[in-house]
Amino acid sequence: MQPTASPAALHAALTPAQRAAIEHVRATALRDRPAALAAVARALAGSGVTHRPERLIEAIGRHGRLTLNFHPDRLLADGRTVAAALDAEGVYRSQFETGISNGGLTAFPGGDRDRWEESLFGGAYQAPGVLPMDRPKYGGLNLLDHPDGACPRFGSCHLRLRPEVLARATFCFGDSHLGPRDLGTIDVFEPVLAALLAATDGTGVSLGVPGDVVTLVQSLLRRREDLAAAPGAAGRALDDYIEAQIHGELSLARDVEMVVADPSFQGTETGETLDALARRHGVALHWHAGFELPVDGIDPDFRGPAIPPLAARVHAEFARPGDPIDAALIGRAAASLATEPSRWADRGPAEVTLQHLKQLWHVLVRFGAPRAT
Repeated sequence: MQPTASPAALHAALTPAQRAAIEHVRATALRDRPAALAAVARALAGSGVTHRPERLIEAIGRHGRLTLNFHPDRLLADGRTVAAALDAEGVYRSQFETGISNGGLTAFPGGDRDRWEESLFGGAYQAPGVLPMDRPKYGGLNLLDHPDGACPRFGSCHLRLRPEVLARATFCFGDSHLGPRDLGTIDVFEPVLAALLAATDGTGVSLGVPGDVVTLVQSLLRRREDLAAAPGAAGRALDDYIEAQIHGELSLARDVEMVVADPSFQGTETGETLDALARRHGVALHWHAGFELPVDGIDPDFRGPAIPPLAARVHAEFARPGDPIDAALIGRAAASLATEPSRWADRGPAEVTLQHLKQLWHVLVRFGAPRAT
């Protein structure tokens, strides 16, 4: 295992564009900090919380962990799986480099993501000489230690990063494609916290799970030893999360402390690759509880009426009788769509079927039960 670098050393290794991006967000957050701090104080006082906002900010910096969700079995353009590429290269790459996405594939010059980044980072990544590898990597801030990571929408597994990486991350509340106004860095986090508290108070949902401001604050201030001894339920955060943009290279050996994987991959080729990856790069491998649903238990309303028939087809063609719908099964269908598109031609354009497979995964996250043991 490589030694852990200090935050200062990691920041010094950034390119000028990466440093400019972080400083642009930090300057925006500093501008908004006084109003945000007042909003945080009002939210806490209105809920009867006596803790000072500064204590909450300090707890976030001390306990928050960045997670990057990914589907390990999705295929890259060269035919390798995401897990195999991570194992071979030892670095996590952005959509600008891989050309695949678990959201929308818009990472190219002039594309939607390029325009979002131009607005979010003040044009830092549109400067001359910026390479695809320089672009930020997207994840989330896992404040409540959810075992499915901060953003399970984007993958069944996740990388849990070392705390030092927080120093070169920027944050927004909600997904960056929505043009969020509440931005921050780990040392100027008040605008993001204010948005989180306002959303929690307004919707009764805190980072994917039902709650209120009091419960959220108590969870953030709990001793992490207590949480480790009694891990919580999956967050299932499909829409409300704190997005993180990590600037600079992400090395498995230097920056990752744990690979957290879906149990449906145990005993599969993908599972063996994840195990080899963890051993090769000196990181821990942990299996979370996973999600599964019976094939006839797919909700027809949550992501639309096209999803239950797709689930039935996926199950009929890629599962054994009695098997549940799970992450590995959806992955087998996604791989088939890439390698034998004619098999799916009757469903129309491959992009539509791919989108429906993503939506089937969303249904599984939202309604799935932990894997039966």
